[in-house]
Amino acid sequence: RAQLAPSGVLRAGINLSNVLLVTGRDGAGDPTGVAPDMARNIACVLGVDVRLVPFPHPDQLCDAAKDFAWDVCLIGADPARAERIDFTDAYCEIQATYMVPADSQKTIASMDADSVQIASKKGGAYDLWLARNLKSAKLVQAETLDASFDAFHNQGLDALAGLRPKLTDDLAKAPGKYRVLDGCFMSVQQALGCLKPVDGSRSGVDFLSRFVEEAKTSGLVSQLIDLHGVTGKLSV
Repeated sequence: RAQLAPSGVLRAGINLSNVLLVTGRDGAGDPTGVAPDMARNIACVLGVDVRLVPFPHPDQLCDAAKDFAWDVCLIGADPARAERIDFTDAYCEIQATYMVPADSQKTIASMDADSVQIASKKGGAYDLWLARNLKSAKLVQAETLDASFDAFHNQGLDALAGLRPKLTDDLAKAPGKYRVLDGCFMSVQQALGCLKPVDGSRSGVDFLSRFVEEAKTSGLVSQLIDLHGVTGKLSV
């Protein structure tokens, strides 16, 4: 508790752009969904109140670590984010894949090739993975999820990278024009994180890691997935 909630209130950083983990707002305007409920459960175990600290985009949440704007966060784990954040193992996973034109011959394996252009939402976990791993294809980054679809659609790009459930929903924006590829190029590891303490202590992240394992084995994560209507879109 001393490391994770030194003020007596657990401040939980929430990424609003993940529509699978944040699925709405309550009467007071606070985020609802799997991620906010995980934060509430952490606070309950610690015996403190919780205050949700929402951020429109994950890169903004991560940047706020330097200002100590939150105590724990719920976000996709990635090496690029680990400079200031200690991460647990994933409490759930989300497949990342591509949307392509309906008549495209591209596969996930053949996507990284010269002259291939892939639209992506800048700063997301799958975007960070692509930025590290693409050797030949060009990444066309947009500031929002909708803008990444617009870039793909309006510029006639080869592919749109994204989370499978979101890509599947976006097929309705242009019926019959696109399809979502089978398989995935990576799975986003949705994890808990805490600020790296200057003294190198692991007590905070070790507590969160135990919480994650218990939340998975007890069925809590699966229950929250069902409760918030995202069954089949998240994997435990």
